[in-house]
Amino acid sequence: MRAALRRKAVLLVSTPVMSVTPRRTTRRAQLLRKTPSEAGKRLWGSLRDRRLKDCKFVRQAPHGPYFADFLCRERKLIVEVDGVTHGDEHQLTHDARRTRYLESQGYRVLRVWNIEVLTNLDGVLTTILMALDTPAGTGR
Repeated sequence: MRAALRRKAVLLVSTPVMSVTPRRTTRRAQLLRKTPSEAGKRLWGSLRDRRLKDCKFVRQAPHGPYFADFLCRERKLIVEVDGVTHGDEHQLTHDARRTRYLESQGYRVLRVWNIEVLTNLDGVLTTILMALDTPAGTGR
């Protein structure tokens, strides 16, 4: 009986604790990845597979109560692609709250407009490269 209890205790102690993302969050991230904006598609084509400065980006990554459009964990950089709806007062307030939260988690948030991505992708990529070269906590 004691041996059985010891085996059970060892099994419980040695079992790694895994962080589980709620199924609803995972489904929402999958939906966001399946329905990107045209600007999101174009930018993702330049960020995926470590194409930009060999930095790994993921898209529509859940982070706390929010989803990051493009997230580079190793450089603590989030790139948000904003459309015209981000110009109204309610959305600006929401974006500011979201940015404060993400910055409190140690991330830098870089916002670019859809139209910039669609008309000046090279300029946007240059801006992202500069942000990747800026260490976290030293500015934007």
